[in-house]
Amino acid sequence: MPVILNVTMLDGLFGVAVAARDDDHSSRRRGECFATVGYSRVVYLPASFHESQTPLMHELMRSYPLATLVTLDEGALAADHIPMQVLAAPAPFGMLRGHVARANPLWRRHPQDREALVVFQGPQAYVSPSFYPTKRLTGEVVPTWNYAVVHAHGKLSFIHDRQWLLALVESLTDVHEASRANPWKVADAPPDYIDKMLGAIVGFEFVISRMTGKWKVSQNRNGADRQGVVDGLRSTPDGNARAIADLVQRP
Repeated sequence: MPVILNVTMLDGLFGVAVAARDDDHSSRRRGECFATVGYSRVVYLPASFHESQTPLMHELMRSYPLATLVTLDEGALAADHIPMQVLAAPAPFGMLRGHVARANPLWRRHPQDREALVVFQGPQAYVSPSFYPTKRLTGEVVPTWNYAVVHAHGKLSFIHDRQWLLALVESLTDVHEASRANPWKVADAPPDYIDKMLGAIVGFEFVISRMTGKWKVSQNRNGADRQGVVDGLRSTPDGNARAIADLVQRP
């Protein structure tokens, strides 16, 4: 039987010791599952934490656009951290766009027929046992961590066309400058300087072949404990914690 170590297999941070003894069959009996492709384990995913709605996953990806692109580089795993644009088309899962430095070996080494993984990390927050009314009733509670993430799988295609690159950086800039009183625009910089900068990057498109959403937001707690988590997280000044509280309260 496989031995799987993962702190999210149980409710708390102290789940590791027991999780190491769990096998595939006992996991299924508890209503837990693995998101798999063929025989490859993609992510440990209890059924109660599974988020399958594409619009909600896209919303998280747009709200937290700095993603981790994971590729295989000559037999070794490589990770690049890249702000990405999320497009709803093509169906059913959409497309990601971004760019890397031309000096980055990724675009030379990554075969365009090989799958890659992009991970979007949404809000996350520590959950204290003190948040749960169950603590006062039985004391049988432990800490845990709530979070929301999206794993997107697909294939990269690299783009060198200057007009495509210009349109991409203009679009990215307009999105991230939109909240400013006086938004900066690409056209504010000298054209020859922008042309030089475009020559220093390589664009990419990433058509998403499948997506997995994991929303670990106290779905496995009773109603009173869930409300305690909401109240506890909202009492902190941490914006991430308040964002998690919103997800816990979501129907």
